[in-house]
Amino acid sequence: MALLPLLLRLNFKFPALADEVQIEAVWENMARMCVKTQRLDVAKICLGHMGHARGAKALREAEQEPEQKARVAVLAIQLGMLEDAERLYKACRRYDLLNKFYQASNQWQKAMETAEAQDRVHLRTTHYNYAKHLEATGQQSLALIHYEKSDTHRFEVPRMLSEDLQALENYINKMKDKSLWKWWAQYLESQSEMESALKYYALAQDYFSLVRVHCFQGNIQKAAEIANETGNGAASYHLARQYESQEDIKQAVHFYSRAQAFNNAIRLCKVNNLDDQLMNLALLSSPEDMIEAACYYEEKGDQMDRAVMLYHKAGHFSKALELAFATQQFGALQLIAEDLDEKSDPALLARCSGFFIEHAQYEKAMQLLLTAKKATLQANVMYHDSVCNISLLSCCHQYHEALQLCLEQNLTITEELAEKMTVSKESQDLSEESRRELLEQIADCCMRQGNYHMATKKYTQAGNKLKAMRALLKSGDTEKIIFFAGVSRQREIYIMAANYLQSLDWRKDAKIIANIISFYTKGGALDLLAGFYDACAQVEIDEYQNYEKAHRALTEAYKCLSKAKARSPVEQESKLGHLQSRMSLMKQFIHAQRVYPEDTEEAVRQCELLLAEQDFDNAIRYGDILGFLVQHYTQVKKFHTAYHYLEEMQKRIPASNLSYYVSQQTMEAVHRGAGVPMSLVHTSHSSTDNREEEEADEVEDP
Repeated sequence: MALLPLLLRLNFKFPALADEVQIEAVWENMARMCVKTQRLDVAKICLGHMGHARGAKALREAEQEPEQKARVAVLAIQLGMLEDAERLYKACRRYDLLNKFYQASNQWQKAMETAEAQDRVHLRTTHYNYAKHLEATGQQSLALIHYEKSDTHRFEVPRMLSEDLQALENYINKMKDKSLWKWWAQYLESQSEMESALKYYALAQDYFSLVRVHCFQGNIQKAAEIANETGNGAASYHLARQYESQEDIKQAVHFYSRAQAFNNAIRLCKVNNLDDQLMNLALLSSPEDMIEAACYYEEKGDQMDRAVMLYHKAGHFSKALELAFATQQFGALQLIAEDLDEKSDPALLARCSGFFIEHAQYEKAMQLLLTAKKATLQANVMYHDSVCNISLLSCCHQYHEALQLCLEQNLTITEELAEKMTVSKESQDLSEESRRELLEQIADCCMRQGNYHMATKKYTQAGNKLKAMRALLKSGDTEKIIFFAGVSRQREIYIMAANYLQSLDWRKDAKIIANIISFYTKGGALDLLAGFYDACAQVEIDEYQNYEKAHRALTEAYKCLSKAKARSPVEQESKLGHLQSRMSLMKQFIHAQRVYPEDTEEAVRQCELLLAEQDFDNAIRYGDILGFLVQHYTQVKKFHTAYHYLEEMQKRIPASNLSYYVSQQTMEAVHRGAGVPMSLVHTSHSSTDNREEEEADEVEDP
C-alpha cells in the first residue's frame, strides 16, 4: 500500500505527470489489494479515482452490515472477485447474503443447497425467485414445481398459464385445491359457463357462491336446500334478501335467523305483526334488539309480560320493574329481583323488598334491603352534602329495618348477611359512632340467635372487647378464649378468661392451670389467684394426699393475698391469719410424716397433738391423721389402740370412704387383733347409719 501516498503526492505536485500516471488499471489494482487487506477506507479512494460510482454506492450501503468481512465481500463483488466474495461470506457465516450472491450470479443449485441447509428462513423466497427465473427462461414445468414449493402457485400458476387454458384446467384438476377450484369457477362464471362454474363451486365448497348462482338462474328452491343443509351464514343471508325482495316474509325471517342477522328478522316481524317469532328472535339477539322489541310490545299494550321479560333480559331492570309493578306481574318480579344489585335504583330495591315482606319471603326481602343500602351509599358521591345527609339517614334506617326483620321473623344472620350489613372502617358513608352502633346491634342480634362467634367478631369490630369476650365465653370455645384474652391485653378480659378456665376440669390439664395463673397475674387479680392456689392445695389433698404440694400451693396463696389490694384490710388480715394457721398445721403433719421412719414416737405424738387442735380439719383431713395412727398401731401390734382410732374414723367418715384411708387388709388385721368380728362391726355401723337416716327423715317431714 506504499504506492498510494506516492500517487497522491504526484497528483498534487505534478498534475500533468499525474494525468499520465493516473490510469484506471493502477487504481483498480489498488482496490483489489484493499480486498486482500480489508482496507475499506482506502478502497473508497480507489473507487473514487476509478470513477466506479456503482461500486462506491454499494460500499456505502454495505456499511450497515455489522461484519467487516461482509462489507469487504460487497467490494469484492463490485470488482468481479466472486471467489473472494464467496469465501468472505462463508467466513462470516452470512448465509443469507451468500444465498443472494448465488442467485445474482446465476448459481441456482448452490443457492438452493444453501437455503436448504443454512438459510431456511429464505427457503420459500429462494424457490419463488428460482421459479421466476425458470419462467423467464421458458421452463414452465420446472417453474410449476418451485411455485408450489414457495406456496405461491395459487396466484402465479394461473397467471403463468393464462394463455394456455387447457393446461391450466388440467393443472387445477390435478392439484385438487379449493382455492384453485374457486378461482377457476369464478373464471368460468365470468365466461357465462354457469353449469361448469357450479360444479367447481361445489368442489371448492363455496356455498355462498352456489346459492348466489342458483338465485341468479332463478333456481331458488335449490339455493334454499343448499343453505339449509350447510348452514352457511353468508349463503343464508343472501337467500333471505332474495326472499324479502319476493315478499316471502316467512322464508326471509327463517334465513335471516339462520344467518344470525336477527335485527333484519326483527324488522320484518315488527312490520308484519309476527309477534310470536319476534319474541323468540329478540331473546336470541343483542340487548339493543331486545330493548327495541320490548318497546314494540309496550306500545302495543296487550303483551306486557313479554315487554317485561325482554327489558329484564336486556339488563334494563328499572324499566322492567316499573312495568312489572304497573301491570302486577309478581311472578316476573321475583325473577327480576334475583338479578338486582347495588347499581340499581335504591327506591326500586326498597319497593321490591316491601313486596317480598308482604308475601312472607323474608330472606329475599333482607337481601334487597342490604342491596338498597349499598346502592344508597354509592349514590352519595353524586350529590352535595345536605342530600348526602338525607341519604345516610335513609341508609341507617335500612340497616335497622333489616335487623328488625331478622329479629321479628327469626331469620338467621349468616356470615354473608353480617358482612353485607357491615360498613368498613375506611368508608366515609357513616360516621364512626354510627358505624360502631350498627355493629353492636348486629352483634346483639347474633347473640340472641346463639351465633356467638359472629357476635364476637362484630363486637370486636365495634371496639367493644368486653362484650366480645362475653359472647366468646358463651360459645365455650376454650382455644379461642385463650387466644382472644392473650391478644386483647385488658385486665377485665384476663380475669374473665381465668374465671372461665376455672369452671373447666383444670385439674388434669397443666396448660389450663398455667393459663389461669398467667391471666390472673396479668389481670392483677392477686386475691383471685390466691383463691385458685387454695383450690389447688385442696385438690392435692383430696385426690393425691400430697400435703407437701398442698403446703407449697398455700404458700403461694399467702404471698398473693399479702400483695393484693384489699378493700377491707381487716378482712384481708383475717384471711391471712386463717391461711397461716392452716399452713402451720399442715407443716406439723408433714413433719410427722417425714420423721416417722426415724422417730416413730415423735411422729405419733405430733399426730395426737394435731387431733387435740381445734378446727384442725380445715387444714388436714381426719381420715389422713387417723389412718396414719391406725397404720402405726397395727404395725406395732397394739390392736386395741388401733381399733380405738378405727372406731373414731368410722364415726367421722362414711363406711364407703374408709378404704381410701386404711386398706382392707389393715382393717381385718385390727379386728382380728382386737377380737372383734368384722360382720358385727358392719352390722352395728349399718344400723347406726339407718337410724341416722330415719332421724333425718323425721326432721325433714313435718
